[in-house]
Amino acid sequence: MDLSYCVVNTNGREHLLTCLDAIERTRPAHLECEVLVLDNASDDGSADAVRDRDIRLIELGRRTGKAENDSTLLRASRGRYCLLLNEDSELLPGAVEALVEALERDPRAGAAGAQLLDPAGRPQPCAWRFPGVLTALAGALFLHRLVTVQSKGDRTRRVDWAQSSALLVRREAAEQVGFLDPGFFVYSDETDFCRRLADAGWHTLYVPAARAIHHEQLSTDVEASRPRIVEFHRNRDRYMRKHHGPLAAAVVRALTAWAYLVRAVVYRRRRFLLHARQALLPWRGEGLRELAEARNRRAGTENVRQ
Repeated sequence: MDLSYCVVNTNGREHLLTCLDAIERTRPAHLECEVLVLDNASDDGSADAVRDRDIRLIELGRRTGKAENDSTLLRASRGRYCLLLNEDSELLPGAVEALVEALERDPRAGAAGAQLLDPAGRPQPCAWRFPGVLTALAGALFLHRLVTVQSKGDRTRRVDWAQSSALLVRREAAEQVGFLDPGFFVYSDETDFCRRLADAGWHTLYVPAARAIHHEQLSTDVEASRPRIVEFHRNRDRYMRKHHGPLAAAVVRALTAWAYLVRAVVYRRRRFLLHARQALLPWRGEGLRELAEARNRRAGTENVRQ
């Protein structure tokens, strides 16, 4: 098998249908492909909506994290290359060919990320330098886009890490590093994955010729966004402590909180104030993990059907 499309879906029925339609429209005829969909205990009819399609459907009875779900798909897939996709990612023509060609040309590339676009077609930052004290300092000086963002230019280039909304992974490399770390429920999971690839002698590519629309499902309501903000900073801090130690993590917490606090004062946005608090005290509050655990307790089941 040449290529496995690996799609994670959590209550994104309409986006999932759009994602699968795009896969069908853009699937390269010369590659032997399979499509796997992991439905993360959705309650919006997602699994039923795709059951009659030519896919391998993995239905979870309990909700789990993005890193664990991606790893489940990678282990179940048969392709030499595995394209990790969110349900809200829509591949554009030529994206898969460009990603596969990039990995074929560079045998030490363990992963290749597409250029992500917003629904209006505007390019979005999607590849960055690894987080650390220096990148946090750049953020505190408001030089983040200049110093840290690496998804620039019109040529394929090496980057530190790329977003997993449309990330082609070389199976050999993923197996070598043990897939994604399930300790990252969501956010920083692909950062940690690319870092471990780099530590094992692989690298990650940014491939601007590969393009995908990312229909981000983020609420503009501050309270509705609170669990995501909690989870974002919790996992960024987990990454820092795992790869740089507690002292560097503390410095990054302070620098990041300062940058958000300045934004909160300048723009008078409550969201930035919430980010500042969570950046400084990432262990506080309930995140997406706790919401999933509460949902699982209510469901009262741990059955998995495949």
